[in-house]
Amino acid sequence: MAVQISLFNHKGGVSKTTTAFNLGWMLASKGKKVLLADCDPQCNLTGMVLGFKASEEFAAIYESDGVKNIRDGLAPAFESRPSPIDPIDCEPIAGQPNMQLIPGHIGLAEYEVTLGIAQELSGSLVTLQNLPGSLHHLFNLTAQKYESDYVIVDMSPSLGPINQNLLMTSDFFLVPMAPDYFSVMATDSLASVLPKWKAWAKQAQSLSVLQKATYPFPQVNPKFLGTVIQKYRIRDTDTPSAAFQKWIDEVEQAVLSKLIPSLKECDMTLPEAAYAGIDLAVGKPLLQMSDFNGLIALSQKHKVPVFALSDEQLEQTGIVLERTKRSMNSFNELFSAAADRIIALTEYAASH
Repeated sequence: MAVQISLFNHKGGVSKTTTAFNLGWMLASKGKKVLLADCDPQCNLTGMVLGFKASEEFAAIYESDGVKNIRDGLAPAFESRPSPIDPIDCEPIAGQPNMQLIPGHIGLAEYEVTLGIAQELSGSLVTLQNLPGSLHHLFNLTAQKYESDYVIVDMSPSLGPINQNLLMTSDFFLVPMAPDYFSVMATDSLASVLPKWKAWAKQAQSLSVLQKATYPFPQVNPKFLGTVIQKYRIRDTDTPSAAFQKWIDEVEQAVLSKLIPSLKECDMTLPEAAYAGIDLAVGKPLLQMSDFNGLIALSQKHKVPVFALSDEQLEQTGIVLERTKRSMNSFNELFSAAADRIIALTEYAASH
């Protein structure tokens, strides 16, 4: 069964989508089969991966026959159709045969209220009992179809029922952050919210009505993999400037002193031995990188990660090209190390 990893932070602007795309590509380049799931109704991951910019480009997917996006995949459960949930016909990703995309849909937001009612009533209404387990079931079916090793879930910046469901039915989760005051505040908030979500999931797992549903609520215990810190400027020494380093330190301290203890208390952390095995101190970012700057625009234009752009795609020459390629090589090393760490941590969890 595929390992499901969600990228979540209810603070926006922390590079969840670019991290999902670049990290998924790196895992795929290491021989893992990866399924990207765009669960943000804004569909930024779909636009990035497929190079879509205008709404009419999305229409081609939405109006085609078959199950082609996240909303269509969930429709049998949420619209009480007589047909069962089927796996999604994913979009192939040019240049990376080991990766597939479950396209997002703005209409996913329409299911938010219904799912919230179903989860609040804890399956007491027969007509709603299939909803809490439907997302996980859809991902599993689709992952089986493509023989995926990992499902990378890109989530919206909210604390709504869909995100609650996605996170609590994932095997692992990453928390992307930016080095700023609001990420420190978000860390405090997550330390309060996530244990409440865990308590809800534990209750849902104990209810026979949800276990006997057509799409049973899964017996999953999500584990915190770590943080991803990005979007800071660097000095000539390739280290964060003093102003950004201050916030990086504060984010790390908040994670170590508040988030991790809160998650450990409700059994949402991996043992320290798992991190010792990858030579990473507990609470340190799993991945820390500077702002992509101009590389992100080229990445989106050519539909490849920032570390896989060709000289021709960079459209640069001379010393500018050399400087850009050094930056690309740095990102390549960072994402490669992060992918190795994720593989090691998930394999550790599977074997213990």
